[in-house]
Amino acid sequence: MFPTVEQSVPAHLISDAPQPAPLPVTLTYRADDPLAVRMVFPAAVSLSGTTVTWTFARGLLDAGLHTPSGTGDVHVWPCGRTQTMVELRSPEGVALLRFATGRLRHFLLHSYATVPAELETRTIDIDSGLASLLGEARG
Repeated sequence: MFPTVEQSVPAHLISDAPQPAPLPVTLTYRADDPLAVRMVFPAAVSLSGTTVTWTFARGLLDAGLHTPSGTGDVHVWPCGRTQTMVELRSPEGVALLRFATGRLRHFLLHSYATVPAELETRTIDIDSGLASLLGEARG
């Protein structure tokens, strides 16, 4: 069994409402998928009424604590010294979330203790992954 880091991190949804709405978010890092982090939202806060998981690069989250980062559906950037913004884009719309930077940093420290950055690609079986992809493409 591969080690997993999981941490509940409060977020605030930024919207037109007078006060940002608090959201419970769970961050997950799995050693068997060392380049990715998962941001899991409970069913109670999703439009579909089901749990929603966003998966993106651990390096994106790390870089976004220091400088605006990301292209595509996920963007992360610092907001002052103690907060970090995460923007999630989908066909259904855009969600802008504010996190305490210290909580994100704490999660990342635990993930790097599980799989250090310099070992991320060593734990990936690239040959098997390519064979699987190419086999599916031919079939």
